[in-house]
Amino acid sequence: MTRRLLALTVLILPSLASAQNIVYRCPGPPVLYTDALTPKEAADKGCKSIEGAPVSVVQSPRPRPPSAAPAPAPASAEGTRTERDQQRARDSDRRAVLTAELRDAEARLAALKAEYNHGEPERRGDERNFAKFQERVAELKAALSRQEADIAALKRELAKLN
Repeated sequence: MTRRLLALTVLILPSLASAQNIVYRCPGPPVLYTDALTPKEAADKGCKSIEGAPVSVVQSPRPRPPSAAPAPAPASAEGTRTERDQQRARDSDRRAVLTAELRDAEARLAALKAEYNHGEPERRGDERNFAKFQERVAELKAALSRQEADIAALKRELAKLN
């Protein structure tokens, strides 16, 4: 029994290997080279096998690593001074913007806390249904946590500038 399997394997494997290596050239506006077709599909499409012909694979050039980039030319002492002044001005502007955003975010947080009222906000006229009221309370709680996270992020950004 094992001899029969061995003999069958020896007969089948070469035919499978050769079937996998057949590359077809299919006509069309874009000429297609493929090895994904069966012989029947290739015949239906009018493709011809290019068995035995060498197949070339062209690889795109690999991008250079960032460290291989050319180094910038050294700046003069005066140019460095100008760049430092510009960077300080940018940092100052950024600090002012972040401070203003932080002030606004803290004001919004205070308003949300006042409306939330420790989990018991005032019921509105359109909230006769308790489920609507609970939904609004959950939305307020989520808004509070988002606002607190925003404030923490703004404070971290400001700390980086100091």
